[in-house]
Amino acid sequence: MNAPKKLNIPIRKSVLALAPYNAPREGRARKLRLDFNENTVGCSPKVLRALSRITAAQMAIYPEYQETTRRLARFFRVRPAQMHLTNGIDDALHLIADTFLESGDSVLIAEPTFDMYRFFAELAGARVTALRYDDEMRFPVDAAIQILRRPSEIAPRVLYIATPNNPTGTVVPQKDLRRILNAAARTLVLIDEAYFDFSGETILPWIRRYPNLLVARTFSKSSGLAALRIGCLFGNPEILAVMRGACTPYPVNTAALVAAEAAVADKRFARSYTREVLKSRALLEKGLQQFGARIYPSGANFVLADFGPRAHRLAKSLERKGILIRERKDFPREGFVRISAGTRADTRKLLRAMKGIL
Repeated sequence: MNAPKKLNIPIRKSVLALAPYNAPREGRARKLRLDFNENTVGCSPKVLRALSRITAAQMAIYPEYQETTRRLARFFRVRPAQMHLTNGIDDALHLIADTFLESGDSVLIAEPTFDMYRFFAELAGARVTALRYDDEMRFPVDAAIQILRRPSEIAPRVLYIATPNNPTGTVVPQKDLRRILNAAARTLVLIDEAYFDFSGETILPWIRRYPNLLVARTFSKSSGLAALRIGCLFGNPEILAVMRGACTPYPVNTAALVAAEAAVADKRFARSYTREVLKSRALLEKGLQQFGARIYPSGANFVLADFGPRAHRLAKSLERKGILIRERKDFPREGFVRISAGTRADTRKLLRAMKGIL
């Protein structure tokens, strides 16, 4: 067989410069998955029943969004024009980059945070200004405001904030978010509320007050629909109308639409799972402290823990026992792990295994 010829097709420089994203590995289904903040019990039984009723005729036509948008907007207490359905939050981030970023533009983030903010900004050729969370894992509010107040020609085009933040779990106080939005006259601000269900804190109603504010939500966490990839982007109708012009016509599939509607209809399941995770998180925090780890206040369905030199051995030993946690290597030093809180039974199993290792 002849050797393949060398590829002579030009590739964008921004693509060649991208750092790879460490997505979940294959073969996780039969393990205790505490590494990527997923729902550990699965979606509502009502979701499964709704999916089972999808007909062959529905599968044969392109998705229709109007009715689902109307019903979900009622659930989120917004107008349909203030909401746009996306193929998960990743799709929302891609759409923001496609709509607002030119090559050479500046974006602002504070790290460590969700890797996809940097990924899509750099894919668009933007320059990333990265601040750092402090030793207490607090967002650098004053430094961000100083950058936001720069003249319009050098002010960041987009600011990305996750609250609760991934991987720190910490929440940015609403008084600080208000200061940031008041300073961001020339910057689009995305507030990523992927973990809202576990913190209970939201600024979604603020989209009526700040025309440069976008809020993102996902069904991947408490609703257990990570496999179907559906999220929502909320904002001023005018800015969303502009973004729809840069959007593909069918970003969300019919199964995801059906599942999302069924998920919001089953409020009892959502409340029950959220309560269980919060109890599990408290149990996890107490157990980690007993093993000598430093933990940080979390408003999410996970806990960030500093195990120092023991972290790598702990993660590998747990993996051999079929328990997955996430080592975080995007900190100034090694030793940090992020551990999801599933059910209390999940947490007890984890802590028993950790006792045998540590």
